[in-house]
Amino acid sequence: MPLSHANLIASTTQARAWVTPLVPGKEVFMACLPLFHVFGCSLSMNAGLSVGAMLHLIPKPETGLILDAIKRRTPTTMIAVPPLFDRVVAGAKERGVSLEGIRTGVAGAMPLRPELIASWEEATGGLLIEGYGLSECSPIVCGNPVDGSRTPGSIGVPFPDTRVRLADPEDLDRDVAPGEAGEILVQGPQVFSGYRNRPEATAEAFHDGWFRTGDIARADERGFLTIVDRLKEMVITGGFNVYPSEVEDAIRGQDGIEDIAVVGLVDELGTEEVVAAIVTPDGLLPDVENLRRQLKEKLTSYKVPRRFHVLTELPRNEMGKVLRREVRDRLQEIDRRRPRR
Repeated sequence: MPLSHANLIASTTQARAWVTPLVPGKEVFMACLPLFHVFGCSLSMNAGLSVGAMLHLIPKPETGLILDAIKRRTPTTMIAVPPLFDRVVAGAKERGVSLEGIRTGVAGAMPLRPELIASWEEATGGLLIEGYGLSECSPIVCGNPVDGSRTPGSIGVPFPDTRVRLADPEDLDRDVAPGEAGEILVQGPQVFSGYRNRPEATAEAFHDGWFRTGDIARADERGFLTIVDRLKEMVITGGFNVYPSEVEDAIRGQDGIEDIAVVGLVDELGTEEVVAAIVTPDGLLPDVENLRRQLKEKLTSYKVPRRFHVLTELPRNEMGKVLRREVRDRLQEIDRRRPRR
């Protein structure tokens, strides 16, 4: 997937305009994400170098290495994924390392919990904001303002020179009504022109000049967007739409569950079931009936998982994001091996 020089320059310019104040020659960027990934390349490296910032180059996103670098020189800006911010806060507290002076934390790739925002900002005295983007957009699309107007839990508003529509997935020419969920469509100078040597995939990725992100979001009265889920990961069961992240949020607060991923599996009748893969401390399945009773207090009954499977760990990419497709493949393999009555 090619990104042009113009795409990358646009993304860098947008990031600089967004994360303020940035003082040329005075900034220190914590580059703890892999630079081969567009998030680390564009925001940690390109944006940092464009303002003459010192870059803390961390060879691996390990808590100890990051804290050692912070002790040597406090960064002014740290770009990372939420699990990394979480580990740094906990590690700093355990080792007695001060995080004060980190003005801006920029998180992406997955939802940012309000509790993490509070703990990070208490430890640093700065802000932790959430942004949103995709590799095809070099990668930025939306972000929370770096000030008191930000909205925790939201991905913010479009970056400069970026146009965003929330379209009806069944009729992309129609924008959804305020408050309704729709697919995020994007135009802007940071958006790529298409996949290399894949004309069919490129045609599917665009609609009338708008890039289809495949992500579903709602806008509030101020225009701040909140991700509902990935369109392709939405489960359709009994004719009803189920967004995995909503179910995961409800399960994540239950005792004895360390990690969770919800996917849709096709049953013997050819219909999708909501299924949960969970990680527990002892590797044992919790009381499923009790868990279902608790979930029915939070979720409509058709959203409650029909089955739960315990895995030793959930597959994640190099950014720490759960790979639901791989989770689905593992659970399908378990199903295939399951004795049939």
